[in-house]
Amino acid sequence: METDKKLVLGLFGFGVVGEGLYKVLNLTPTLNARIKKVCIKHPDKKRNAPPELFTTNKNLLLDDPEINVIVEMIDDADAAFDIVTTAFKNGKSVVSASKKMIAEHLPDLIELSRSNEVSFLYEAACCASIPVIRNLEEYYDNDLLHSINAVVNGSTNYILTKMFEDRLSFRDALIQAQQLGFAESNPTLDVEGYDALNKWTFLLCHSYGLLLKPANLVFTGIQNITSDDALQADTKDCVIKLVASAKKLKNGNVAAFVLPHFVKKDDQLAFVKNEYNGVVIESSFADKQFFYGKGAGSLPTASAVLSDISALRYGYKYEYKKLFRDQQNELTNDFYVKAYLAFTDWSHVHKEDFESIEEWHSNDHNNYLVGIIHFKKLQENDWWKKNNVSLVLTADPIIESLEIVKLKKRSLELAGFGGSFALSGSN
Repeated sequence: METDKKLVLGLFGFGVVGEGLYKVLNLTPTLNARIKKVCIKHPDKKRNAPPELFTTNKNLLLDDPEINVIVEMIDDADAAFDIVTTAFKNGKSVVSASKKMIAEHLPDLIELSRSNEVSFLYEAACCASIPVIRNLEEYYDNDLLHSINAVVNGSTNYILTKMFEDRLSFRDALIQAQQLGFAESNPTLDVEGYDALNKWTFLLCHSYGLLLKPANLVFTGIQNITSDDALQADTKDCVIKLVASAKKLKNGNVAAFVLPHFVKKDDQLAFVKNEYNGVVIESSFADKQFFYGKGAGSLPTASAVLSDISALRYGYKYEYKKLFRDQQNELTNDFYVKAYLAFTDWSHVHKEDFESIEEWHSNDHNNYLVGIIHFKKLQENDWWKKNNVSLVLTADPIIESLEIVKLKKRSLELAGFGGSFALSGSN
């Protein structure tokens, strides 16, 4: 196997990650890789590299026969897709960190990279310094993966950490995250769950062979989580995390979503704080394994890009073994979840969607319930995202069988408030 292949890189983007990669490559001469040209959008911007390294002409990189690897790290998903697909057609391998582009176009990207016999690696697109994709591809390349639960967005995790530990409001925690550079000036993609959703879309491909569009998955972010929710978590000996979750059910299908969770304080994910990411993988023989590291930042992300570049010396490719096996997994919405919902007005809650209500509380400023709901109800409706309703799944939330639901069900009549839910008291 060839291990000393010379890599000549064409780099798209020279932000914090691109500059970090440039610095790391200069410190790693044994890698036998060099950046020949960098394509940038704003030529007048001052950069910490020789001016002759830069160009605004993408074709100088894509058409250069000496450049055999394109490293793509820009924030325009459409432009990134054009760059990557052109590189494939020109016989160049690609290392990418563009999670939105990958999530939206993964089927086409897999087909094009395979048909042109080039590598397409993107460890840096999720969890930065944590080698989760490579582990799912190599170590967990069998059908014995029970579940995977992950904190994959550092911005939301920082905000939730400050809300829980420092009792900050969501707004104050967000402002602090922005001041420290952990959240963008427009934080919508992070706090509303889109960033985590994009990452989860392609991690599910490597976990269970599910080739999905982001629109296939139920998700929300932390935009409606309040300080009262954090206090409720504390009373339940939990913290709140935005968790990307997948579990193989007894019928062989896979439940998958991105939703806030109550996480027990002794759970591994509870120890993932501030801007860090964490992944817990459970399999038949290895039980639970915990991966932890910085999920963002210049050097952590550059280290993941560097790892992919290094792997190209060996001609490494993702094999997508689970995607191409004869018997494939399927995504399902046929299960139940136990959820906490907080709201300002009972009229904002579709009470009839619940199989049972196990806990409820109502007063002038704080209303919440804990109940069991069929997951399909969340997929088909969005009332639970509106009117400042905050939904948080309980710890170990998935209930597979209606019989189990019936055994646990507390009838509304026995609870003393009938089917009208015209509540004014507390449990």
